[in-house]
Amino acid sequence: MKKVFLLVQVLLVLILLISCQFSEDLYINDDGTGKISFNFDGSEIMQMGGDKVTQGKEEVIDSLIVFKDFLEEKKDSIAKLPLEQQEKIKKLESFKMHMMMNPQSKEMKFDLFSEFKKVAELGDLFSNFKTASAIGSPTPTGPSAGGDPLAVSDGEDPTKVVYYFEKNKFKRTTEILDNEKLKQSLDSLEQVKMFLANSRYKINYHFPKKIKNISSDKALFSQDGKSFTLEVGFLEYMENPKVLDVEVELEK
Repeated sequence: MKKVFLLVQVLLVLILLISCQFSEDLYINDDGTGKISFNFDGSEIMQMGGDKVTQGKEEVIDSLIVFKDFLEEKKDSIAKLPLEQQEKIKKLESFKMHMMMNPQSKEMKFDLFSEFKKVAELGDLFSNFKTASAIGSPTPTGPSAGGDPLAVSDGEDPTKVVYYFEKNKFKRTTEILDNEKLKQSLDSLEQVKMFLANSRYKINYHFPKKIKNISSDKALFSQDGKSFTLEVGFLEYMENPKVLDVEVELEK
């Protein structure tokens, strides 16, 4: 498992050097239950930086991490962390993470996913992705230095994504919690903006009924009218996280 987390860390570094696409997929059933996932296809990373990702090893990795089991196993260590770190880690409890890497075929696929009983239970997937990849980080505070392998960054995220679904109405709303932290996040990307220019962030949302109205004029609909896709530049999303906010009204 430690090896998988290490690979995800390397993946995060390489993401900043290669054009990529993040994908957020949401499936809602008629009773409000469903599934949400954060997907990343890193095949291009494998083609351009495979040796760095695999650290010279040619083994195929196909791993599934069940965070509920992992957090139960590490509960004593988690209890010793600052409260803010504990809260971040515990948000992953319902998630599973599948990572497949094949150096021979130059494939790398990453999927962080969870089922839910109510849409209101959902949170910021990109934030969860960063937390999941930070666990086991080979940093000065991580296992390579004899530190805490569960350590994640302190403090609240600068934004919060809230989901709502009731009476045929759906909303995805972003709250800006800390403008200064958001600005710092943007400043940290200043030197790699040219590499991120072609990177994309896409949401694919699927509903149990046909879509009657949608707030975005950039959304693309599926043939059956029950799904839509909305895609923006990754830098555009970082500069204005509310660009993916959307309201949807379904047919009765």
